[in-house]
Amino acid sequence: MRLSVIAIGRLKQGPERELADRYYQRFDEIGRKLGFRGLELHEIAESRARDAATRMTEEAAAIGALVPERAALVAMDERGDSLDSVSFARKLAGWRDQSVPQTVFVIGGADGLSPELRRRAKLLVSFGAATWPHQMVRVMLLEQIYRAATILSGHPYHRA
Repeated sequence: MRLSVIAIGRLKQGPERELADRYYQRFDEIGRKLGFRGLELHEIAESRARDAATRMTEEAAAIGALVPERAALVAMDERGDSLDSVSFARKLAGWRDQSVPQTVFVIGGADGLSPELRRRAKLLVSFGAATWPHQMVRVMLLEQIYRAATILSGHPYHRA
């Protein structure tokens, strides 16, 4: 199963980019041994439309163009479920074992994700009640993807 992260906005050089790159590389080293055929990152420029509804619609169209038909769509959304790391790992393993070809995680821009994308999602995930900058959500998501791989492989990184 392939994994993809589609994010509105670009990470500039700096500590967030360095952390994101670190977890991306760590996952790449362990993920293939677990049946994950890579992790793709797609950055989409923020819409410049004047109103929030139009921005969300334009960003949703750009995201939708990158989501394959049979993919499991996971929307990062503050109203979503707060999963512990083991449950997150089990969810990924379940989709992999059911031969889902791809899991796509989406991170919206400043206005969030369109209601249509949230409805299409098989899973809505929240990193708690607080609102996080999308740059931090990307780092936290990549860390959780890496952590899931370590849990599934029995690696000692996750010490719960």
